[in-house]
Amino acid sequence: MTVLPKIPRYHAAVWDEPVVMEMGSPGRRGITFPAAEAEIARLAGPAESLIPAGMRRKAAPVLPEMSEPDVLRHYLHLSQETLGMMGISLFGTCTMKYNARLNEALASRPELAEVHPLQDETTLQGVLEIIHGFDLILRELSGMDQFVFQAAGGADAAYVHACVTRAWLASRGELGERDEIVTSLQAHPCNPATAATAGFKVITLPLEENGYPSLEALKAALSPRTAALMINNPDDMGIYNPNIKEWVRLVHEAGGLCFYDHANFNGVMGRIRARELGFDACMYMLHKTFGAPKGGGGPAVGAYGCSAELAPFLPRPIVGFDGAAYRLDYDRKESIGKVREFFGNIPVVLKAYAWARSLGAEGIREAADLSVLGNNYMEHELLKLPGVSRSHPDIDAWRMEMTRFSLGKLFEDTGVSAMDVQNRMVDYGIDAFWLSHEPWIVPQPFTPEAGEMWSKEDLDTWIAVLGKVIEEAYADPELVRSAPHNQTIHQIKAGPLEDPGHWAMTWRAHLRKRAGSKAKAA
Repeated sequence: MTVLPKIPRYHAAVWDEPVVMEMGSPGRRGITFPAAEAEIARLAGPAESLIPAGMRRKAAPVLPEMSEPDVLRHYLHLSQETLGMMGISLFGTCTMKYNARLNEALASRPELAEVHPLQDETTLQGVLEIIHGFDLILRELSGMDQFVFQAAGGADAAYVHACVTRAWLASRGELGERDEIVTSLQAHPCNPATAATAGFKVITLPLEENGYPSLEALKAALSPRTAALMINNPDDMGIYNPNIKEWVRLVHEAGGLCFYDHANFNGVMGRIRARELGFDACMYMLHKTFGAPKGGGGPAVGAYGCSAELAPFLPRPIVGFDGAAYRLDYDRKESIGKVREFFGNIPVVLKAYAWARSLGAEGIREAADLSVLGNNYMEHELLKLPGVSRSHPDIDAWRMEMTRFSLGKLFEDTGVSAMDVQNRMVDYGIDAFWLSHEPWIVPQPFTPEAGEMWSKEDLDTWIAVLGKVIEEAYADPELVRSAPHNQTIHQIKAGPLEDPGHWAMTWRAHLRKRAGSKAKAA
């Protein structure tokens, strides 16, 4: 007898919490410092004299004056009002994983947190060893010859490739001749976007009945103007193109490069190597696949690796090892320069390095297996729910680490959209799922990704909550359309969020706009 999972009984904490800038009282302090001893004051002089005159403030910063308990209480309340990753988050295409507390503690140690990239490299040997060590790990996983970690995310890594392609073409005298990059409709948007930003024309191949573009379509797109192929495989629908080696051969035959967007690496880790498939370059998202934190605008690293032929064009510096010491190699005449300051977001590299070392080669392969197993288990159960279908329903094959599902039938029957379902699921303590990159080739899409870290009980709970919301949608559509009801904030009007006259990125701008609104009202 199957025991159905219990639907979570959940209600978010609701605090009438002001903005921190509106808190505190004049003169209140969290900590006070004693005056310097007379001898120290005599030797050091006034504290302000230690700051260059051009850097001194003309007025004290406008900051809230608060006690330590006030501050702790404020941020505790904010944390309680955030659902976050400690719920169940199957945020597909973005591979949400548990971020080990140990790795957070390691990254905050002074050996990393308190060093500066402008220090002499002899004082950075431990940091450089980690960077070089992780470079070697990714070389083993990909077959590439060199990795760099400057890029500030996946799109940035794709842009690195577009720039490396330009430099490679220039070195061959072909930059003005080869100006087209080929991609597919289901490639991640960063591939065509970064190609266009780098000055290339983009050829987008449509999907066909088997879920990917045909060889005939690729052949028709290739020409003496082809600069590169930029593609992800498997795509976000979980479909792997089995002809990918032939794709690479044809692009090379046409004179172009091949870039493997490995954002969907989770299901093929330890199973395929980009270089062995013939690719010239690839990228990994350390803040996704490799267990480091990710968040809107927060820390991220797009690890970019390439063949020895392309390595001279990589952003500098490169971390090298001469057998005795690690060094930063800036002397690279063909380098495209920098794509970000210094040599990247190294705390994220440390966390990814620790993740990879803790799993080892066998653990990484097992994680890939669990990811594929979890996804196909979810697919088997989700397709039992009314109103749910999947992309390319006639393709009778296992999907990889995610499947693109559709709530199109639910929307037709009830008027409840995928975004309405998102909002209602958070009423049960489940993080909102990912929909789809644009364009929506699947109506009312949702794309959960089990990954390797979520238990069967978690997956069953997630499925049960979705089933409950679908049941509610058929019984009382307005209940779902008006959700969330149990969250900190109920539905908000989205219009003002698009109006810069209503929102502000800084407290100073907020005060200015609020004063302007009052003046208009008067």
